[in-house]
Amino acid sequence: MGSADSRPIVLALNSGSSSLKFGLYRAGVTEFEELARGAAELGGSSGGHFQADGSQGVPLVREDAAIADQRAAIVRIGRLIAERALPAPTAIGHRVVHGGPALRRHCLIDATVLQQIEAATAFAPLHIPPALAVIDFAQDHFRGIPQAACLDTSFHSAMPDVARVLPVARNLQSQGIQRYGFHGLSCESIMRQLPADCPGRLIIAHLGNGASVTAVKDGHSIDTSMGLTPTGGVVMGTRSGDIDPGILTYLLREKKFDAAMLEELVDHRSGLLGISGVSSDMRRLREAAPANADAQLAVGMFCYSVAKQVAAMITVLDGIDMIVFTGGIGENDAETRAAICRRLAWFGIRLDENRNRKGADPIGEPASRCQVRVLASREDEQIARHTWGLVVKSRPNPGW
Repeated sequence: MGSADSRPIVLALNSGSSSLKFGLYRAGVTEFEELARGAAELGGSSGGHFQADGSQGVPLVREDAAIADQRAAIVRIGRLIAERALPAPTAIGHRVVHGGPALRRHCLIDATVLQQIEAATAFAPLHIPPALAVIDFAQDHFRGIPQAACLDTSFHSAMPDVARVLPVARNLQSQGIQRYGFHGLSCESIMRQLPADCPGRLIIAHLGNGASVTAVKDGHSIDTSMGLTPTGGVVMGTRSGDIDPGILTYLLREKKFDAAMLEELVDHRSGLLGISGVSSDMRRLREAAPANADAQLAVGMFCYSVAKQVAAMITVLDGIDMIVFTGGIGENDAETRAAICRRLAWFGIRLDENRNRKGADPIGEPASRCQVRVLASREDEQIARHTWGLVVKSRPNPGW
């Protein structure tokens, strides 16, 4: 591998519709050293925010700045690397939410891969266009550097047919309409943090603005709450989760909705925001709940929805040995974890109230029927690991 300074540097880019998260890592044989991480909040021509921390969380920059789009965010990240004398990336990895039926494995990006990602836009119109923009701008700004697509759907690609196949006409199934599952990079990062002798029946509850529950048996995803798109499953921040499809046909027929109006409804005006009329942010809802019945209902419905899905996954797994909470809400909201687990007390799941309040992993009582843990989602590090592995595989003697 050579001296420490010669080790490869991987920039992980995690794009959203209005933000771009990033992490800069020095790759080792088994360990990855985080050199910097941060996020650019896009605000058009009149707003935006950029923040970054160095190793061990040392603040590097906090600034309000006009970061209009993904290109401006890429430029700002490049400037941060130069200004702080951080090592330049030798490879870049991108989180890609959906690759459609043709792209189910992490891979280096070439023209064919770009076409496959673009073709998947119909499955994830919220996520794919900004991801493609970030890839385009990163290729332009960091010229000649290998770049990889790391797919959220990859972890779920071998789900059994009983979970993967959706109950629609066969001709639609053949066109790629199936359960794909998402938050796969988060699930992979959780699996990496668990010991090699991890119990065989695991449920991962990734709870954030987007939320999903995944059943993992002997290290493999066998079912998950999200389906064809990241809109399905449990109640989310602004997304509806699973709803009666008759609602959609009713809106089409009686209220003259079109496809754009339906997407706006189920992706942007539903979930916690739609129920409460207050916010999609669980923190704001908890602040409002004592005086606002709708905010209180939204919080209750979220916990109810997740607990129902966890109970379903217990059935899928024929029991449960461990549940892991992760994601912004899962990692930081003790009240939500407690409310979910109270609904699972029938199964013998018990929390240590003091440890749960502190977020001190593990949070289950010793007498709990299964282990209950809180682990940080490390999607960016997982992107870096996959990217480095793909580059090494493609270049048997890369010179590092």
